[in-house]
Amino acid sequence: MTESAKRWTLIGSILGSGAVFIEGSVTNVALPAIARDLHLGITGLQWTMNGYLLTLSALILLGGALGDRFSRRKVFAWGLVGFAIASLACAVAPNLILLVIARVLQGIAGGILIPNSLALLESTFEGEERGAAVGHWASWSAVSTAIGPLVGGWIVDATSWRFVFVIMVPFAIAGAIAVTVAGRSAKKSKSASTVDYPGAALMTLGLAAIVGALMLGPDRGFTTLYPISLGAAGILLLVAFIVVESRTKEPLLPPNTFASKKFAGVNAATFAIYAALTGLFFLLMLQLQDVLGYSALAAGASLMPINVLLLIISPFAGRISARWGARLPMTAGAFVAAVGMLLFALVRPGASYLASVLPAAIVFGLGLSSLVTPLTTVALASLGESRAGLASGVNNSVARVAGLLATAIIPLAAGLGGAQSLSGATLAHGFTRAMYICAGLCAAGSVISLFTMSGRPER
Repeated sequence: MTESAKRWTLIGSILGSGAVFIEGSVTNVALPAIARDLHLGITGLQWTMNGYLLTLSALILLGGALGDRFSRRKVFAWGLVGFAIASLACAVAPNLILLVIARVLQGIAGGILIPNSLALLESTFEGEERGAAVGHWASWSAVSTAIGPLVGGWIVDATSWRFVFVIMVPFAIAGAIAVTVAGRSAKKSKSASTVDYPGAALMTLGLAAIVGALMLGPDRGFTTLYPISLGAAGILLLVAFIVVESRTKEPLLPPNTFASKKFAGVNAATFAIYAALTGLFFLLMLQLQDVLGYSALAAGASLMPINVLLLIISPFAGRISARWGARLPMTAGAFVAAVGMLLFALVRPGASYLASVLPAAIVFGLGLSSLVTPLTTVALASLGESRAGLASGVNNSVARVAGLLATAIIPLAAGLGGAQSLSGATLAHGFTRAMYICAGLCAAGSVISLFTMSGRPER
C-alpha cells in the first residue's frame, strides 16, 4: 500500500471514529438542556444515553464480524453514512420516544463502524509504525471526545442542543470519503462463511432487558412485576446467547476468545476503566451546570486541560508501549486517573475552578492519556492480525457495555436513581458518592493491568 493510501486510511479512521466519540461527549454536555426542553428527570436522561450505548455495545461484535466477512473499508464507510443520517434524526426529534429511537439507530451505525476503524489500522500498518498510527488515532479520538464538551457547550448556549447532533454529520461523511479514496487495503481480511445474526439479536435483547430493569427499578420498585420480569428475561436471553455461541459454526464471540490471559486481562481492565469514565462524564456535566451554575460553554471549557494532555502524551505512550510493553503505562495511568476522579469529588457547591476542577482535570488527564493507547494496542494485537476485527470488536463492545451498565448502576448506587430534580443537595451529594465509586473502579483497572499485562512489547 502506498504512503498516500496509508495516510488517507489514517485520516478516515480518525474522522470516522472521531464523529462517534464526539457524539458521546457533546451529548453529555447537552443533557441539562435536553432535560429542560423535553421535561426529563434522571431516568429520561439515562434512556437518552443508553438507547445509543445499548445497540452500540451489542452490535460492535457484529460490526467486526461484518468487516472480517466482507470489506472493512466498505463496512466502515456505510456505517458512517448511516451514522450521519441517524444524527440528523436526533436533531429533529420532537419528544423523548423519538429521540431514543434515533439514538438506537445511531448506536447501530456506530456498532458497525467502530471496530473496523481500528481493524483498518491493524491491517494497514506494521511494527512501530502501527504503534504510532494507533497512537495518533487514540490521541485524536480521545481529543475529539474531550473537546466535544467545549464545542457542544458553545453550540448549546448559542443555538440549541439539537445542533450538537448536526455537527457530527460532516465528520462522518468526510471519514467515509477518505477511506474510499484510500482504496482497498493491501492485506485482505479473513473471509468467514457466515455471520452470526442470531447471536447479535440475543445479545442486544438481553442487554436491553437488564438495563431496562435497572432503570425502572427505582421508580417502580425492584420487587414489582416489570423490573423482575425484564431482569429475568435479560438473564435468560444472555444465557441463550452463550448456548448459541457454543453451537454456531462462525460465532459472534467464539468460546475460546478469552483463553488468552492477556486478552482477558485487557478487557477486564477496559470494563473497569470505561465504567469509571462513563460515570464521571455522565454526572460531571450535570454537577457543573445544574449545581455549580456553569453555562454549557463554561462546563465544556473547564475540561480543556484534558484535551491538551491527550494530544501531547498519547502518541508518546503508544511508542513506549510498542517498545517496552503495556504494563507500566496502563497500571500507572489507571492509578493516576483514579486519583483525578477522587479530586473531582471536591467539585462541590461554592468550590472555585482553580481549586477544584482544574487540579482534578490535570491529574485525570495525565492518567487517561498514559493508558488509552497502550490499552488499545494490546487489545488489537492479543488475538493476532487475522482476528483483528474480532479483537477490536470485543474490546470496544466491552467498553460500551461498561458504559451502558455504569450509566444505569452508578446513579442508582450513588442515591440518584429515579431522581426527578437535577439540581440541589440531592445531586451534589450523589455526585460526590459517584466519584468515589468511579475512582474505585479505575483503581481496580490499575490492579488488573499490573497482574495481567506484559512487560514486553507487542509483536
